Amino acid sequence: MNKLSLLLCLALLWAAPALADDHALEIVKKANQASYYAGKDGRADVEMTLTDASGGIRKRSFTILRMNVGGKDQKFYVYFREPADVSKMAYLVWKHVGGDDDRWLWLPALNLKKRIAPGDKRTSFVGSDFFYEDVSGRGVEEDTHTLLETTDDFYLIENKPNDPASVEFSSYQVWIDRQSYLPLKAKYFDKTGELYRQVEATRIETIQGYPTVVEAVASDLKAGTKTTNSFSKVAYDVGLKEQIFTERFLRRPPREVSGR
Repeated sequence: MNKLSLLLCLALLWAAPALADDHALEIVKKANQASYYAGKDGRADVEMTLTDASGGIRKRSFTILRMNVGGKDQKFYVYFREPADVSKMAYLVWKHVGGDDDRWLWLPALNLKKRIAPGDKRTSFVGSDFFYEDVSGRGVEEDTHTLLETTDDFYLIENKPNDPASVEFSSYQVWIDRQSYLPLKAKYFDKTGELYRQVEATRIETIQGYPTVVEAVASDLKAGTKTTNSFSKVAYDVGLKEQIFTERFLRRPPREVSGR
C-alpha cells in the first residue's frame, strides 16, 4: 500500500465515528419530526388506562391540542374530562427548542395555577407512567446519539444525556422504523445500567397521510405498573388559533377540545 492510500485509509478510519454520529443525529431528527410535527397542528382524544402492580385499573380521558409555532417551537394544550378528581384540569406547554419549556398546570379543585419547573419534565405526568417530557418530546440536542444497529426494518439508536445530573437515566435506546421514522420502542437504563422503564408504540395507523401512533404503553419495570394511552378522533391541520394556547384558557377550556 503506498503512502497516499495508507493516509486515506487512516483518515477514513478516524472519520467513521463522526460520520456514524452524524447519521444517528439525522435519524433522531427525522424521528422527532415524525412523532411531534405531523401537519401544522393536530388534536386527539385520549383514553388513559393505568394498571397497578396488582392488576387494578383506573381510567382517565382527555383531549390534546398541538400547534407548530415558527420553525421548531410548539404549543400543547391538554384538557382532562374524567374521572371527577381530574375533571377540568388543564396542562399547557410552550415548547422552546434549544431552551427551557414553559409549562403550567391548572388544578380546579384547588383553584390553583401551578408553574412546572423545567427540572420537573422527567416526572410522572398526572400520576401515570408517562412523563411530562413524553407529551411534548425531548430536545434532540439534549443527548448524544449513536447508531448501534441497522436492519431492514429499524434503526437502533443509543442516546446518552449531555447533562447526566439533570435526568434519572444513564442512557436509553430507541428502535426507529426505517419507513415511517416513528419510534417503535424505547428502553431506559438507570445510573447502574439496569433497565427500569420502557415506552412502546403498540398500534400505528396512517391518518391523513401521516403514520400515527394510536396506542402507546409506558411501563415502570421496577414498580410493575403500566399506562396505556389510546388515541381516537385524531385529526391534523384543523386550523387551531394560537390564542388557545394561553394561560387564559387554563381556567376555561376552548371549544376546540370538544371536537365540534
